[in-house]
Amino acid sequence: MAMNTRKGFRFATYEAPDLTPFEKLFDIFQELITHTSGDVEEALDWLRELDKEYELTDENYTIDDFIEDLKSKGYLQEEFKDGGGEGTDGDESTKGGDLSITAKMERIIRQRALDQIFGKLKRNGAGNHKTGKSGQGDEHTGELREYRYGDGLDRISMTESIKNAQISSGIGEFSLNEDDLVVEDTHYKAQMSTVLMIDISHSMILYGEDRITPAKKVAMALAELITTRYPKDTLDILVFGNDAWPIPIKDLPYLKVGPYHTNTVAGLQLAMDMLRRKRNTNKQIFMITDGKPSCLRMPDGSYYKNSVGLDDFIVEKCYNMARQARKHHIPITTFMIAQDPYLMQFIRHFTEANKGKAFFTGLKGLGEMIFEDYEANRKKRLK
Repeated sequence: MAMNTRKGFRFATYEAPDLTPFEKLFDIFQELITHTSGDVEEALDWLRELDKEYELTDENYTIDDFIEDLKSKGYLQEEFKDGGGEGTDGDESTKGGDLSITAKMERIIRQRALDQIFGKLKRNGAGNHKTGKSGQGDEHTGELREYRYGDGLDRISMTESIKNAQISSGIGEFSLNEDDLVVEDTHYKAQMSTVLMIDISHSMILYGEDRITPAKKVAMALAELITTRYPKDTLDILVFGNDAWPIPIKDLPYLKVGPYHTNTVAGLQLAMDMLRRKRNTNKQIFMITDGKPSCLRMPDGSYYKNSVGLDDFIVEKCYNMARQARKHHIPITTFMIAQDPYLMQFIRHFTEANKGKAFFTGLKGLGEMIFEDYEANRKKRLK
């Protein structure tokens, strides 16, 4: 009689990956530099405080050694003011120049944000995005179909076609006919033009909660995803406070909240202006906000502001923008961080006017939701 053996689990003390002192500090430094909006000195001050509390370094590798490695590896650059440099003969200017992150470091931060926010979903096998229509596209499906007039010769699967010819004519009298030809099927790849709007009004850092850093990470991750995985798509990023203005992707690590009200209308106007210049069929707006619209710029250049409750004049302007975007086939997806019932009701009405979507969320899971929505929208025609 065969004995049944039960396989068990072996538990062991977790051992962290064998990282070098530089790698351990570099991981922490990347997080700090994001929180400090690219302020190297502030990030290093935080790192020194953490070192005192948790003994991150020892006499063999110090914070100063780490800084020198950052410079030698091209992550930091040192700029000297006029007359600066190494101090000599009693000169007190021996501290060196001003430290700032390099373009190489900016890319590393974006890649880190992509891995932090979307890494889990990517590992689950999220695929590329297609329209669902087969034809002469550039996205291979892995499936074969019969040859049709007009199919490019480069898409013919020679191995499968020759096999068909051998079956139909035999090896002795081999002949390859059109009926034997098969091609690898493809999908049209829908291009997408996206504008990401980020609220940088003062409320994004109020109430003891840092809301701008997660929003900034989402923007960096989305930018890295699109530029590396979907290079035919476009992503424009704008920020809105009292006014709205575009920012380049490379400036995202330095993004800060200002002493602003929330001019949602200005942000939507700029987003639609950006998308009108795009020739892509699919267009969309993502808006990350935590507050109510509280500001408008009037035709004479003055600002109309009201932070008390929801101002009917401002709110109606927002609804008008939502309806305009709908007429231009531009859906707006709002990621609402705040949980106030009256603000959620405003977003529901705004979303209904646009026939878009709204997600009422905290900061946790914000990136995953934006990723999934971007993926879903890429799979369909938004018109």
